[in-house]
Amino acid sequence: MRGLALYSAAGSMLLTTLVAAPAEGATGVPRAAELLGTMTAAARARAAGVEFGTCPGSAELPAAIRCGTVTVPLDYARPDGKRIKLLVSRIRATHKDPHNSKRRVPRQGALVYNPGGPGGSGLSFPLIGYVPEWKRLGAAYDLVGYDPRGVGRSAPLSCKDPKHFAKGPTQAPTHPSESYKRERIAEAKAYARGCAERNGTALRHYTSLNNARDLDVIRAALGEDRLTFMGASYGTYFGALYATLFPSHVRRMVFDSAVDPDPSQIWYRNNLAQSAAFEGRWADFREWTAKHDAVYGLGDTADEVQRSYDKAAARLAAEPAGGKVGPGQLQGAFLQAGYFDDYWPHRAEALSTYLKGDPKRLIAQAGPHPEAAVEAENSTAVYTAVECNDAAWPTEWKVWDRDNTRLARVAPFETWDNVWTNLPCAYWKAPRQEPLDVRTGPGELPPTLILAAERDAATPYDGALELHRRLSGSVLVTERDAGTHGIAGGSNACVNGYVDAYLLEGRLPVRRAACAPHQEPKPRPRPGKAS
Repeated sequence: MRGLALYSAAGSMLLTTLVAAPAEGATGVPRAAELLGTMTAAARARAAGVEFGTCPGSAELPAAIRCGTVTVPLDYARPDGKRIKLLVSRIRATHKDPHNSKRRVPRQGALVYNPGGPGGSGLSFPLIGYVPEWKRLGAAYDLVGYDPRGVGRSAPLSCKDPKHFAKGPTQAPTHPSESYKRERIAEAKAYARGCAERNGTALRHYTSLNNARDLDVIRAALGEDRLTFMGASYGTYFGALYATLFPSHVRRMVFDSAVDPDPSQIWYRNNLAQSAAFEGRWADFREWTAKHDAVYGLGDTADEVQRSYDKAAARLAAEPAGGKVGPGQLQGAFLQAGYFDDYWPHRAEALSTYLKGDPKRLIAQAGPHPEAAVEAENSTAVYTAVECNDAAWPTEWKVWDRDNTRLARVAPFETWDNVWTNLPCAYWKAPRQEPLDVRTGPGELPPTLILAAERDAATPYDGALELHRRLSGSVLVTERDAGTHGIAGGSNACVNGYVDAYLLEGRLPVRRAACAPHQEPKPRPRPGKAS
């Protein structure tokens, strides 16, 4: 009940100033009603707590993970109106020191994690405590994941019948014709219309700001006075919103692979920057593959590897592999290699064996998975709703066409695919928000840790630099000459050392530090079974 009294006291003290705050608009200042609504919801959550028990069968989680729900307002301006439940997962701190079995590690609280998206589920996150690189953190912290609003089992969104979602084969022209563009514009309009029709007025409330507010309610429900949080990718953006909205509620925060929070970049320009960066990461993959030409036979220069890829795409356009893998599926599979270099040996092998007449590996890696259609459609719906709601987008096709035709001349690999993913935002029916100006002054926020790989394509490195400038007292740790997306708890011991020192002891370097890159993947030809 102490939390309830604290929030009530804070509410009465702040009421006078909050009701005078400007409405959310050109200034990007959140409305007073949402601030008070968050305080109300957090007070209720603190009093209710989380009743953890067996996870729902549909979550398909092992028994070691326990689940519960946290109730949040759909609309924080109306905390007594419609409410939704967020599914939360947890594995308690083990207290076991992985390096000293006789030492009992004291608990430091809950570490809440978001994997990004928008649209990613964090329910399975607590299992990471079994991985060697995470055992020290799992000893000290309850590891907590959750499905954000709209995701999975947390008031799920849907914009399209999953039976008609992500079927193959599809095309992926790097320089699309006018007729192809018209076809994709019609699809984008239909998708935006489907989102509006299926979700009604609730659609407008699926935003990054509400994700940040939900995080504060989860903090309170867990009984934490201050939040310890790790966000990856998109999770860094609403984590930064949280730090701006609730700086006094922060204990420690790790921003892993940071989104550029500059309001002018949210989200149209960030996607242009991403498309440009993926061209560089695609080149990294081709150079690595060329270096291992003796294994894969795709060419001993990056240009020759590109020609091998183009040959495969042309062949798939004429005759899809297995009747379901066309150029679109090929591009999607190799886009994943732009995120994670662990994929490089498998993708190179699949391309090599396909060109030699065996399509099994390519079909296994690139083919549609009907059994995952519901999850994939839901994730896409949340991604689209959040990004379209968060900010203004160009509403005239000629702007998209001009900007991306120009970009595709130098960055053809991902540019147009990124357009088709985001184009529903041009025809979005729900109201747009003004992005919050992420910024904290000296002393407002405890020290925070930003992690970034220098060649990350999904969240280009400039975003980490921008977040570092905006969060006073933050520290930036860079993995040099590497491009894996999401580096905390991975294969780089140097990066992990900084993460552990910060989360376990509160120690940080001064302003900036750098780590050498993790080891490049080794070629792993695997004859026989498809991978």
